[in-house]
Amino acid sequence: MDTERIAEQISLGKTFLGLEFGSTRIKAVLTDFHHLPIASGAFDWENSLIDGVWTYGMDEILRGMRETFSSLKKDVLEKYGVPLKKTGAMGVSAMMHGYLVFDRNGKLLTPFRTWRNTMTAKAAAELSSLFSFNIPERWSIAHLYQSILNNEAHVGQIAYMTTLAGYIHYLLTGQKVLGVGDASGMFPIDSETGKYNQKMLQRFDKKIAHKGYAWKTEDILPRVLQAGERAGTLTAVGAKLLDLTGEFEAGVPFCPPEGDAGTGMTATNSVRVETGNVSAGTSIFAMIVLEKNPSSYYPEIDMVTTPDGKPVAMVHCNNCTGDLDGWMRLFGEAVDLFCPNVKKADLYDKILCTALDGDADCGGLMSYNTLSGESITGLSSGNPLFLRSQNSKFNLSNFIKTQLLSALCTLRIGMDILYREGVTMYAIAGHGGYFKTRQTGTKFMAAALNTPVKIMETAGEGGPWGMALLAAYMLNKKEGQSLADYLDSIVFADTKTEEILPSESDVEEFNHFLARYKNCLDLEKAAAGKNFESKTL
Repeated sequence: MDTERIAEQISLGKTFLGLEFGSTRIKAVLTDFHHLPIASGAFDWENSLIDGVWTYGMDEILRGMRETFSSLKKDVLEKYGVPLKKTGAMGVSAMMHGYLVFDRNGKLLTPFRTWRNTMTAKAAAELSSLFSFNIPERWSIAHLYQSILNNEAHVGQIAYMTTLAGYIHYLLTGQKVLGVGDASGMFPIDSETGKYNQKMLQRFDKKIAHKGYAWKTEDILPRVLQAGERAGTLTAVGAKLLDLTGEFEAGVPFCPPEGDAGTGMTATNSVRVETGNVSAGTSIFAMIVLEKNPSSYYPEIDMVTTPDGKPVAMVHCNNCTGDLDGWMRLFGEAVDLFCPNVKKADLYDKILCTALDGDADCGGLMSYNTLSGESITGLSSGNPLFLRSQNSKFNLSNFIKTQLLSALCTLRIGMDILYREGVTMYAIAGHGGYFKTRQTGTKFMAAALNTPVKIMETAGEGGPWGMALLAAYMLNKKEGQSLADYLDSIVFADTKTEEILPSESDVEEFNHFLARYKNCLDLEKAAAGKNFESKTL
């Protein structure tokens, strides 16, 4: 890598910056003019369950943004010896959905309700029926309507509703806009116009008309933009919020803010029809780009869009590696008693790879990874549950294999619906923490989906890199050049890709495991309805 060349690009502002607010980490990635990552910054955080609501505080959001950017600046200075004062373009992405509402003075009306909350079942069901279109419990419109059904006082004061990415973008640019991919998780998008579905807006406004609110739904939603459109510039106020040192200059152009699903599609070159990707981390979701919408709607399938507005079938599950991470922390504590300071990556590699020696039936073990509710399996709340019989073969390899397979079961249940609809794909691109130990992640995912899984050499860069690519596309695209063509010809033309094919025996093993998973679901549903928190006697 030519350090002097990169230092010059940084000084001239010929770089691109992506900032993504994930569920457990905020990360910034800076790329050079050739889209290669050259520096990064990060900040670890975690959502809190307060009064039954999964949330992040506004002070946490601001602190996380500043700490991440400070970390990025430090990385740039240490690697290249120049300060980061400007960039060619930038963009913000974040976990999708949820509920952030403000009054006309910009005051937050209720604590941020993240995608992880599952308290909107009644609203989601009623809206799905009203629209003849699946409205998941996570979507912003479901949270809004549930608040209306609950007669929450704040609803009448709403002047603006957005997602986390939209909120950060507004703080930095003053623009109330949203990329179409993220907007599609707030309210249904008309694939013909690339804007909010007008007929559904009219139906919703008519349904709540008796409440007498001063607002119309479209008036409180962010304006929808397509990938490649300009979405404002960094204001002087925004620059000071981002960088407390005052070094970073205002005026940087912004691309539309996006959701983590859209940046995942971009980072894996999965925005063209009949391509797909699966993001597996705290949550897990698969995105398949379609030629047209399915024949009917299903409560297990979300219809969202690519960052440039193509219809996407999304199978989203709230839980994936969260429970496994808890077990790994426990194993880490045990290891630390004998061998302190073992690196987390080494711990994961060593322990997760034992799953490859697990028995075909996982020794008869079973696990449910439901830290929170899971709509695909009908769980309004969750409780992790591990099961074994007196005759089970309880050892480390079987235990870890059980954890890894159970993390994929709800995804497969949703994907089976798409398979019955005739949806096909040649391969699916994988990214996220589940694939960090590649030998296990790709093998088990290929078996679960009975589809080749490809891992690009850039897969580890993830969403913030995808956001930087969207910023670069906005600035560099040729007249009429689509996002898919830009990614194919400019970004991924020489990218190395590893592809893992599912073996017949692995597919059969997973199918048997899935059957046992379904058979024991009643036990998990019973556990999810119990409160196991300790109480003072």
